[in-house]
Amino acid sequence: MRMWHGAKASRVAGTTLSALALMVSLAACGSGTGSGDDGEKGSASKAATSAPAEETPTSESSGPTVPDTSKTLTTINGTNGFQIVIHTADRDEGGFLTVTGTIRTSSGKSEVAPVEWNGQEPQVQRTGRSLAGMTLVDKAEKKRYYVLRDTDGFPLTTTGIVAVKPGDGVAFFAQFPAPPDSTSQVDLQLPMMPTATIAIS
Repeated sequence: MRMWHGAKASRVAGTTLSALALMVSLAACGSGTGSGDDGEKGSASKAATSAPAEETPTSESSGPTVPDTSKTLTTINGTNGFQIVIHTADRDEGGFLTVTGTIRTSSGKSEVAPVEWNGQEPQVQRTGRSLAGMTLVDKAEKKRYYVLRDTDGFPLTTTGIVAVKPGDGVAFFAQFPAPPDSTSQVDLQLPMMPTATIAIS
């Protein structure tokens, strides 16, 4: 560097040599990177690609969120602008009964979900909007079943349902204790909606 500073070379020659030196430096850096960092990144990428994928949680462990809309057990039409389609009511392993469905509007405009759907019990009031107010009635056994709660008191049902827009369908699930095997149908009750009888699979 001292020699270049002391020389009285022309500006054009200096520019040409500087450009040449820059090209050589870039070439050297490129080859060094290729044999070092890129090689490590390539190895890491190959390792990540060959690593086995984590197992995707099943509906049994994470709870169903997407109903089978090819089935329809009943359609509940309310006077509050809501329509609820019940798709399935299946017994699960472990003594549970899971109900799935879709909430739509029948008024042609956005509708706000009634707060009564949340349920009246203090332990679920803190969970916010939900379908914890849904119940199943086994008339043969004269029993009412409520939505199950986890160990923290949160209901095992879809939460966060505030409003439904026209044309949109909000999928939901709700999990209950399963009635006896001899019970083949129950009455589904949700505040502000008519009662509907559904068959258990």
